[in-house]
Amino acid sequence: MTHPPTGALPRLPLAGRADAGPHDSSDPAARRPGGEPPSVVALGGGHGLSANLSALRRITPVITAVVTVADDGGSSGRLRDELGVLPPGDLRMALAALCDDSEWGRTWRDVMQHRFSSTAERATSLDNHALGNLLIVTLWELLGDPVAGLEWAGALLGARGRVLPMSTQPLVIEGDVPDLPTGADPGAPEGRDRQARLRTITGQAQLAKQADVSNVRLVPPDAPSCPQAVEAVGVADWVVMGPGSWHTSVLPHLLLPGLRRAICESPARRCVTLNLSPDTETRGKTAADHLRVLHSYCPELTLDVVLADPSATEDGADLEEVAASLGAEVFSADVRAHPGTAVHNTLRLAAAYQEIFERHR
Repeated sequence: MTHPPTGALPRLPLAGRADAGPHDSSDPAARRPGGEPPSVVALGGGHGLSANLSALRRITPVITAVVTVADDGGSSGRLRDELGVLPPGDLRMALAALCDDSEWGRTWRDVMQHRFSSTAERATSLDNHALGNLLIVTLWELLGDPVAGLEWAGALLGARGRVLPMSTQPLVIEGDVPDLPTGADPGAPEGRDRQARLRTITGQAQLAKQADVSNVRLVPPDAPSCPQAVEAVGVADWVVMGPGSWHTSVLPHLLLPGLRRAICESPARRCVTLNLSPDTETRGKTAADHLRVLHSYCPELTLDVVLADPSATEDGADLEEVAASLGAEVFSADVRAHPGTAVHNTLRLAAAYQEIFERHR
């Protein structure tokens, strides 16, 4: 076997890749002859995106995950700070979610997700690093190209789809929260005064812990979108947003100018999948309020379908009204893994997507 020289890995051929073929045509009719599965772009990050990808890979091999790159916590944050790279963690989780259920897929999924741990007696700089993060960063250093590195990682795993960063530049996410000390009474005069004032929270890891978040923004605000991500959105049959941390995983895609424009102008149908319960960032907000958040930051966004679990939508009439104002119908489906949990059942989620895609073929 001939090995490529270090730093000069050859580009993967398109033939045989899960994203080959349908991604190469801008004509929706040409991409979907007969009963071929739809081309889907899933936007997000973290566990919400992983749940989506685990479901979507069961019904179509033509998947592109477009992943947020603002994470600054844990292993990803350390690698980002020390090496100046994109935070690899959410990208790693997306790749792992696209592994199939064969022995090969399950093994590589576990390898990518494996975390090193050390003890007080034997401390190590590898503590809490995920092996997959190190593998991805290694490929980036060898290739000098984040997209090519992710393609090689996906080929190694046999991933059923493609994983792309939303931007090839690490981003910082900021938001404002009421200037109210922990435990203070917001109804008291002093509390009302301080709640009227805002303080800025910088960084995804910290912002995700905050309630009453407003004025979310990316730094730099005009960062370039990943060209391959923009292209994928433009030729997709479906663009799916959510579930996930609403302000730090779902919303950022609408804050990046190039990607926002691609999402809003794409001929693809757009589906928003709602969370099973409010996260910390949206505590006190209803399912309809989640849609209002997206509209407030991107008024030109229109939708086709809002996927909601009926147990998480007590405000059914309000949700229907807000969804309709965005051009969407509400599709209700039981997608919760177990009563009382906020975890999606991937088989139920896959079945819901399958029915949605069939209805709108």
